[in-house]
Amino acid sequence: MRRDAKVRRDALIVAGAEIFTERGYKVPLDEVATRAGVGRGTLYRNFKDREALALAIFESEIERIQQTVAAGHDLRKSMIDVALVTARGTSLYARIAADLVADTANMAAFRALGDRLAQALAPLADRARASGDVGSDTDGWKLSTALRMVSNVYHDFDDEAVALRNLNDALDLLLDGLRPR
Repeated sequence: MRRDAKVRRDALIVAGAEIFTERGYKVPLDEVATRAGVGRGTLYRNFKDREALALAIFESEIERIQQTVAAGHDLRKSMIDVALVTARGTSLYARIAADLVADTANMAAFRALGDRLAQALAPLADRARASGDVGSDTDGWKLSTALRMVSNVYHDFDDEAVALRNLNDALDLLLDGLRPR
């Protein structure tokens, strides 16, 4: 993909995430194109429909999670960093999932996002098991569940200090439950 085409595609993904978060999944896609500073044709060259755009938004979130996990920090720091990266994505996913129809052609792709998230968190689970921070049965799926739970207590509208305190409190509760017994 040419550099300028990637810049436009990335702008559409950012604009889509912002608008879907602000106004919901059913917002006219022309508004996404306008916010991204591109024409309607560019939008549809990159994404055949709103579901394809939504999938791209979540794929970009998973890429950010992979980068965060790859930094190699301990469990607590990694979970906080990942929760901060995904706070918007978690609420956006719930909002979009509520609007999807059960027979959509992309439903399998949306379901596969859960697998991708668990795979992205698997190296963190491996490190946490090796260091004794979690039990031997903790895997990417369990960290994925914990991450979704923790992300729900972080709100952009809260004062940053309050939001981080809430995130740390929730993480304390969850990590205590994941520790080996």
